[in-house]
Amino acid sequence: MSSAHLDDEHEMIRNSVREFLEDEIAPDLPEADRKPMSKEEAIEYQQMLGDLGIGPGDTESDGFADPLTYTVTSEEISRIWPSLNVTLNMSFPTIFAPYAGEETADALGDKLDDGSCIGCMAVTEPDGGSDTASPGTTAVKEGDEYVINGEKTWVSNAPIADMALVVAQDEAAGQRDFFIVDTVTNDVETRELDKLGWKGSPTGQIFFDDVRVPEDNKLMNAVMNMLASGDSDLAENEMFQTGDPLNAMFAYMRTGMAAMSVGIMQAAYEAALDYAKDREVFGGPIGGHQLVQEKLYNIRAGLETGRLLTYEAARKVAEADPEARMYSSLAKGWVCEKSVEVADEALQVHGGNGLSKEYPLERYYRDARTMTIPDGTTDIQQLVVGKELTGIRAYE
Repeated sequence: MSSAHLDDEHEMIRNSVREFLEDEIAPDLPEADRKPMSKEEAIEYQQMLGDLGIGPGDTESDGFADPLTYTVTSEEISRIWPSLNVTLNMSFPTIFAPYAGEETADALGDKLDDGSCIGCMAVTEPDGGSDTASPGTTAVKEGDEYVINGEKTWVSNAPIADMALVVAQDEAAGQRDFFIVDTVTNDVETRELDKLGWKGSPTGQIFFDDVRVPEDNKLMNAVMNMLASGDSDLAENEMFQTGDPLNAMFAYMRTGMAAMSVGIMQAAYEAALDYAKDREVFGGPIGGHQLVQEKLYNIRAGLETGRLLTYEAARKVAEADPEARMYSSLAKGWVCEKSVEVADEALQVHGGNGLSKEYPLERYYRDARTMTIPDGTTDIQQLVVGKELTGIRAYE
């Protein structure tokens, strides 16, 4: 695979992560992806990868501080198992927990210390869909607390999470905000949901009924505490220091989603190429047929173009470039859609075997198709890019 766009440090990270995944994770597939992983399994995976300095299981640093490392590891994990990457990366709100209110920080302290804390981000609502600017979930200020009521759906990690970063309407301020809610000190009900792809990653609904959180659990208060402490690696990222922390989070997430799609494309490409060289009909390998070679051309072109766009987005996020928000949405929208095309072409190379669960192509296709919706649909990414290009909002 091409890696000329990586420096020696990130190339070393890629190689070490790939070796670990192929030795420790790949043998569990496809069986491990047939149903959502349990909390115990998620913790085990998280801690194993944390020992490599990846994700929320890394107790020595934030695990998400360097956008390019985050991108490389997201790509590599998703080449093997996208569901695992979803569960790991959707735990990212745990990085804010130590800077929340004392009650929450204490309740999660031991889990944070040993890398077993599972997080989630609760944004989407049953009646809201992509309209996240006006949530029906409310946060009412009462003394030095906020009281949260509402419902969220399609939340990755919801059934196993120890804490959630919840989008709610701050009634006093008259605008949406983010609030840290832990499930250790609060009675939060969840319900698991089934879905097309990412079968190994648990997804569900969350119900908030008069859930009380300290004032410091408002995300911006926690971010300010984090920046003031100076002991967070993430605080060194310029986009958090000089920009809007909320847009910084979305830029991180969308770039990570694009990287996941690159990983899926890489896996689909490798499978299609191997099959084209090994499968023989009419006295020779199908890779010698012009139509199959055209498909391999399309697959490789989509993969390399998607990777370059994703890595450029990661660099702009790392540098707090003014175009970081636009590039992250451009990458999320275009690369995720391209991964569906690439997986489809790779499945077609396999013919009838591509439909069989004995081959991984049907899983690659399902996972790729799922990529175009979470963390902002392709349609929303197009509108974000349009607004960044023209300065004109096409939606409220």
